[in-house]
Formats: sequence, structure tokens, C-alpha cells
Amino acid sequence: MATMMCSLPTVMPIAAKAGRQPTMRPRVARVSAKPTVARQFAVAAFGSNVLSKSAIRRTSLALRARASVDSEETLPAVQPAPVATSAALKVAPAVLAAAACLVCAGPAAAAEATIVAADTAWILTSTALVLMMTIPGLGAFYGGLVKKENIVSVLMQCFACCCMVSVLWFAVGYSLSFGTGNGFIGDFSKVFLKGVTPLSVTGTIPEALWALFQMTFAIITPALMIGSFVERMKFNAVMTYFALWMFAVYFPACHWVWGGGFMSQMGVLDFAGGIVVHITAGIGALVGCIMLGPRKDDSMAVHNLMLTCLGTGLLWVGWYGFNGGSAVVAGADAAFAVLASQISAATAAGVWMLQDIKQDGKSSLLGACTGSIAGLAAVTPAAGFVGPVGALCIGAISSVVCRFFSFTIKEKFKYDDSLDVFGVHGVGGFVGTILLGVFGSPVFGGFNAVPILTQTSIQTAAAFFTVAYTAIASYICLKLTGAICGGIRAPPEAEAVGMDEYSHGEAIYVESSPAPTA
Repeated sequence: MATMMCSLPTVMPIAAKAGRQPTMRPRVARVSAKPTVARQFAVAAFGSNVLSKSAIRRTSLALRARASVDSEETLPAVQPAPVATSAALKVAPAVLAAAACLVCAGPAAAAEATIVAADTAWILTSTALVLMMTIPGLGAFYGGLVKKENIVSVLMQCFACCCMVSVLWFAVGYSLSFGTGNGFIGDFSKVFLKGVTPLSVTGTIPEALWALFQMTFAIITPALMIGSFVERMKFNAVMTYFALWMFAVYFPACHWVWGGGFMSQMGVLDFAGGIVVHITAGIGALVGCIMLGPRKDDSMAVHNLMLTCLGTGLLWVGWYGFNGGSAVVAGADAAFAVLASQISAATAAGVWMLQDIKQDGKSSLLGACTGSIAGLAAVTPAAGFVGPVGALCIGAISSVVCRFFSFTIKEKFKYDDSLDVFGVHGVGGFVGTILLGVFGSPVFGGFNAVPILTQTSIQTAAAFFTVAYTAIASYICLKLTGAICGGIRAPPEAEAVGMDEYSHGEAIYVESSPAPTA
């Protein structure tokens, strides 16, 4: 029996296989930035100087296991014991042999990842919340802001985007984002989720759940851009652009930051998608609306403010899963991320209302809804790194900056960012990414031990690189889309009758005929 147990193969931790980086999103440990034995061991064992939550846990277990081995080596040799007569003592050698086998396995066996039920339950819940943000949250938010002849087209684009990206993510997206690959893009080792089994574990959750959770982020990112194209872009052009854009922009950006790419290696922090989601979507939307040109009637004709308000509520609640779930654990990290999200959203909405009152003498429900989304977008990259004070500051600053871009800058340069995707998401994500370096510091109650100037410089460089890369890649994708679809803009008569009738032959409101008179 002892021989059989000692012959069992050693199970290596996920991060140690073939030098693969941990697939959990990198987070800075809430400890001193000075080199420690734990950090040095993590570099040697996991090939990274960025300690994620899962890496810290595995490092601690491995160190304890190594200490056990070291202490075991200092003990004198065990002398053969006399023959035992009791049944209990007869099994002692086998038990000791099994224990010795586990000790010999050392850090590898001790550091093996295991599933934690609480973490799994929380990420399952967060996955549902993030999916709810796209269908129906984003569809309702955008649908209430467009003219009534275009609501079906908005809802259909959100729904179709969800379906298409889900299949792309399953087929190649997960592999290109989280496969080993290189510093720029992953590889094809996980195509069609190859190797993802019920026994596969990422951190403390099943790898299948990790892939599903990340899928919901991939879904909402291109869907955000819909708000910039409404009322004038052909349906087939929208879907083609999204498909090309995922390969050219989203999959690489996800790998850069969360998949062990070059940005994570240089110390870039993005807790839940300031760079990966909001900056990329905002710039992709800006390039799209400029190439499309303005609508014939580019006035903001809000036809159903209640629908927009309900959509805002769904997005706000869904953001609990978006940011809180990005902690990938059910604990204090998730609680602080959700707390920061709530404070930032509420502050940004309040500051936006004050600006409305200063300008128009009245507060605006639309302004409050828009402000809350700006605050949520801005705090997204920083949610797990800032405390309550930092979240409040990010919310206030983002509200002022996003409103300035959504009104003053848009009017000055005459681009028709119809529902302010760039002004709210793009600018909000950009501002939050940079402010993370400041308000993530312990000086402001944050949890990032890296000096303010160092982290802010890293964040700024990453944000500007993402802007430039996304702008160029989006332009190329739109050019290819136009060649494939015979243009990207619907004909003038389509704008006149509405995209609902032109693209789908449906209407959200069906007017009943008057009853015949006797």
C-alpha cells in the first residue's frame, strides 16, 4: 500500500506548468513593496513578480510545505520499530509511508489549487449579474434614448452581439486571451475550451466558471459601442465590425492585462476593465461614429425616460458582479470593490446633477443616470485598489471630466457620438485608469504599495498606448467591414422610416386600428 501511494504522480500547480502565468487577474498584494522571501519564491515558482491573490495563497502553502521538508531533513534517522501486536499499530507503517510520500511531494502537492465553494457561488452570481448588464440592461438603457422607430434595432444588436461573442469566445476567444502565447496575444491551446474539464481549476474556482465569467466581459465590450452607431448603421455591418474588432482589439487587450501579456509584466493594474473594456469600447465607438458621419437628425430625442432609468438600475446592480466578481473571491476584496463602486456611482450622479442645476437651473433624471454610469466606468479599473475616499474622489472627478467631453468637446468637434459612449465610457475608463495610480496609494486609504509617481506613470503609458492601438485597429476593421458589406451606413430612406422597419421589419409599438363604427 505504501509503495502504491509513493508511486502516485506529483501534481504541479497550474501556474508552474510550462512556465504558464497564473490566469487570475494580477493584483498587488497589500503588503510592503520591499522584496521578501515570499515574493522571491513566487518569482522562481510562478515566473512572475506580480503576486495575484491566488499566487499569494499558493506561495504561502508552498513555503509552509518547504519548511516542513526542511525541518524533516534535520530530524535523526528513524530506527526500525519493534513488531507491533495491535491492529492499530500494524497499519502505522503504511500511514507513515503515505505521510512521507506527501512530504516528498513538497510545495507542488501543497500548492495544488482546490475549489472553494463560497468563491464559486459568488462568481456564479457575478456571472449572471454581468450578463444581465447587456441583456436586458444595456438594451433598455440605450433603447429609451433613441427615437421610437429605432428601439428594435438597438435591442436586436445587443441580443445578437451576446450570441455571436459567446460563440467566438468559446471557439477561440478564451484561448487567445488566456492562452500562454506571448506578450501580445495568447495561443490556440484552449480552442473550443480544449482541456477544460470538471477537474480544471483556476485559483479557487472551476476553470469552466472562469471562462464563463470572462465571456460576459467579452460580450458587453462591443455592445457598449452600439450607442455610438444608433439610427444609421446597417445591422450586417454592425455584426461584421464587432467580429473583426474582437480579434483585432479585445482579445489582444485582454491578454495584455489579464492573460500574462506585456502590460501585466510591466505592472499595469486594471481591476475590472478600465483598459480592457471601457477605453477600447470608447475609442472603437469614437472612430466608428466619425467614419459613419452624423445622423440626419442628431438631436437627443429621448422617447422613454423610464426605460432608460430602468436600464440604468440594471447596469448599476450588474456592476456589483462586474467589479465585485473581479476579486474572484468571496471576501473583503469583493466587499471593498462593491463599496467603491457604489460610492463612486452615487458621487458622480450627484455631481452631474449639481452641474445640471448650475447650467439649467434644474436637475435632470437623464443627467443623474448618465453621471452614475460615468462614475461606475471610472472606478472599474480601480475598484479593488482604492478605499472609500479614493472612490469618492474618482466619482467626483470623472463626473466633471465626462460631462465636459460629452457636451463641450463633442459640440466643438461636431462628431455624432449619439449616446455618449466615448464621453462616458472611453473618457471614464481613461480617467479611472490614471487616477488609480494616485488614489490607490495608502495615503488616500488605498491598497497599492507601489509609489504614486511610479504607478501613475505606468498607468498613463498603458492608457495612451491602448488609445492609439485601438484607434488604428478600429479604423482598419471598419474599412474591412465596408468592403465586406458594401458600406457601413444605411441609405437615407432607412433613417427616414427608422432602422426597425429597414433592418428587421418590426416595430416596438404597434398602433391598433380604430374600431369600426356601426
